[in-house]
Amino acid sequence: MCRMATEEPQTLATYSVSDAVATYYLYMKYVHPFIFALCTIIPMEPDEVLRKGSGTLCEALLMVQAFHANIVFPNKQEQAFNKLTDDGHVLDSETYVGGHVEALESGVFRSDIPCRFKMNPAAFDFLLQRVERTMRHAIEEEEKIPLEQVTNFNEVCDEIKEKLTSLKEVPNRIECPLIYHLDVGAMYPNIIPHKPTAVPASRSEFHRIQQQLESEKLPPLFPNGPPRAFHTLNREEQAKHEKKRLADYCKKAYKKTHVTRLEQRVTTICQRENSFYVDTVRAFRDRRYEFKGLHKVWKKKLSAAQDSGDAAEVKRCKNMEILYESLQLAHKCILNSFYGYVMRKGARWYSMEMAGIVCYTGANIITQAREIIEQIGRPLELDTDGIWCVLPNTFPENFVVKTSNEKKPKVTISYPGAMLNIMVKEGFTNDQYHELVDPASLTYNTRAENSIFFEVDGPYLAMILPASKEEGKKLKKRYAVFNEDGSLAELKGFEVKRRGELQLIKIFQSSVFEAFLKGTTLEEVYTSVAKVADYWLDVLYSKAANMPDAELFELISENRSMSRKLEDYGEQKSTSISTAKRLAEFLGDQMVKDAGLSCRYVISRKPEGSPVTERAIPLAIFQAESSVKKHFLRKWLKMPSLHDLDIRSILDWSYYIERLGSAIQKIITIPAALQQVKNPVPRVRHPDWLHKKLLEKNDIYKQKKISELFTSEGKRQVAHQHLDSDQPADIEDFGVPARPLQPAILISTKRKRASQGGDSQVESQDVELTQSWREILGPPPPMGTTKEERLVWLRYHKKKWELQLKQRKERRKRRKLLDGEAQPVGGGVIRDGPTTGLGSFLRRTARSILDMPWQNCANCRDVPPWSVQTVGCDWK
Repeated sequence: MCRMATEEPQTLATYSVSDAVATYYLYMKYVHPFIFALCTIIPMEPDEVLRKGSGTLCEALLMVQAFHANIVFPNKQEQAFNKLTDDGHVLDSETYVGGHVEALESGVFRSDIPCRFKMNPAAFDFLLQRVERTMRHAIEEEEKIPLEQVTNFNEVCDEIKEKLTSLKEVPNRIECPLIYHLDVGAMYPNIIPHKPTAVPASRSEFHRIQQQLESEKLPPLFPNGPPRAFHTLNREEQAKHEKKRLADYCKKAYKKTHVTRLEQRVTTICQRENSFYVDTVRAFRDRRYEFKGLHKVWKKKLSAAQDSGDAAEVKRCKNMEILYESLQLAHKCILNSFYGYVMRKGARWYSMEMAGIVCYTGANIITQAREIIEQIGRPLELDTDGIWCVLPNTFPENFVVKTSNEKKPKVTISYPGAMLNIMVKEGFTNDQYHELVDPASLTYNTRAENSIFFEVDGPYLAMILPASKEEGKKLKKRYAVFNEDGSLAELKGFEVKRRGELQLIKIFQSSVFEAFLKGTTLEEVYTSVAKVADYWLDVLYSKAANMPDAELFELISENRSMSRKLEDYGEQKSTSISTAKRLAEFLGDQMVKDAGLSCRYVISRKPEGSPVTERAIPLAIFQAESSVKKHFLRKWLKMPSLHDLDIRSILDWSYYIERLGSAIQKIITIPAALQQVKNPVPRVRHPDWLHKKLLEKNDIYKQKKISELFTSEGKRQVAHQHLDSDQPADIEDFGVPARPLQPAILISTKRKRASQGGDSQVESQDVELTQSWREILGPPPPMGTTKEERLVWLRYHKKKWELQLKQRKERRKRRKLLDGEAQPVGGGVIRDGPTTGLGSFLRRTARSILDMPWQNCANCRDVPPWSVQTVGCDWK
């Protein structure tokens, strides 16, 4: 920049002016109206609102509300140092379990490409029974319209039932999906499990460490100062030294410094406490809904003004639209802060219980919604406050309810949202909410309170979910969603949205997502996506032969910012630390002394065998003079005879190919394999675990699991014999309270008794079983042409088949006798199994050679005398 100021001052001035204009435009469009909208809520001037954090602004608002409610401000929350748990461990940190986030599927889902659904018919029976109740709740509770004013209620219910019935009759189908995001509008109250983290040392070990510290002298606070005694330190410094010493001890004694465990805790919520906090949240929520409604009104007025061509009216409508959009965003910002504020350090209204209850309730709502969606569709991704899913295209969607209400003659109700909202009402309504009616007499009114509703977003055109490279894992909060018009609706979690990532990956991702919208089948989609991947792979494999150096630097460089000073990192190793140290070598220590240093670097091939952290080369060296560049590159690459300073000969191309291949695996190849599509980018090989998984999935000779053959019927209880009162109990039952026995399931096995007499087992006396069927029944009659003749033919052959069955059974019985297997004798039952000795095995083998048909394998002629000639026979 300094060189540009001296050589091209006019160009630099032009850049500065354009930056200032762009910054002013962004401020006036986004920041200015938002800040002044916040000033209508927060009792502070605009400069304070602009500089303060959301937690401070939220506390200022709450203090005003508490003052109006005549509530004394609580003291700020103070941290308890080295708190002990009930079992004597030092509590390192304690927090609640957050919201439930889970990735369920990977791949590409498009509304115009059919996918497979396996649904549960019982779930549709459940929905069919509740259609009227669901629609009544949606009309009366959500839309606030009395049911008497609805004119087509029965018609809408019948249409929903018809669609649900057709889905129930064919639960397994291949159908185009409806991609929905079912979003929870609000998540407030219930019960929470906590998540504390403690150190493994016990109470006695902690006290022993404290005694050691009390007898030691600690380093001085300032250079050349006197040593300090432990008891002269303030409590915060004492806790810091105790924790450090305790961590060192646990690392040596237990080989770990933390033990994390889950605890289920229950808290009681008083329904009659002063409700100013809840009332404040409710008032802001309702006011935000009011501003959102006015924003929609003025948006419609703006469209009408633009159609009419009235410039003054267009300007007025734009200003009003911006005003209400800013107001609703300001209220949204404060509403979100109400949840996070209660866990802020030093907060006056600190409450881990409230924060935990919010997350626990939200997780339960999402989990129950997933249980429903799994039976009628396919859930794709569980977010903190919503669920992404695909439903069959024939699933009941939007229905227009006609009313006699003049303000709302037509109301559109989304059945998926109404279906989940009735579930929330039945499971999460507070039926004992107390509302203060008369403060003087402390009279309360008890009512049901439930303000949690699902909002349905969609349907969307496509959703892309990447896969993890590790077996058994999914990538959470990472997906791309497209609207029906092909525009990008939401992009979450990908590198393209992050600062400092490899530019090659960001460019690849920005171009690859649009390719998912091409093609009409999954194979065509992945083929179009593979073209983008192959293009960037060709660039790397050709070492960017047709690319200018400036573009190559921009493509493969990474930019990382160091949050602390270089000296604060000590002996840590990373690519950015190595880059900062090397920048200090040729630019001077003054350039890297402050925090926030931006490190741009590339990865070199030399020195070979060194870790990546030691092969980071600052990009600034390539803009230095030739002699300086040669000197430092020789030093860093450990190549004293280096003469070729071309960037292409220095770079580690295999490193960049691996980085790009990793991104291709996550977005393209692994999701394709999971969706039964052949690898579209063969140069990027599947992970080993995926090869194994695909072989197991496609193996036709795979042994079935026992769970696939049998289903569990629950535990069976063995029939107990009742003990007499004077009979002592079993020693294993000592101290166990008596429980009422459930009716036992008795298991019995019936065995047929064989007829007595040894001769009957050796040779049958039945003549029918010793003669052929022709000798007994005579020649078979012809089939004939009339019905009577065919009936005679059929009766004859039925008798023949029955006789053949008896003869086969008798032959099997004789064979077992000859093989030496145990048989019932004397009318009793021998419960031992068949003998399994070597003799019986050899007899069975010889018998199978005689009884089983022989197959003609080969009939060889003109063979040498020493070879074996195989002639097959077919014996019966």
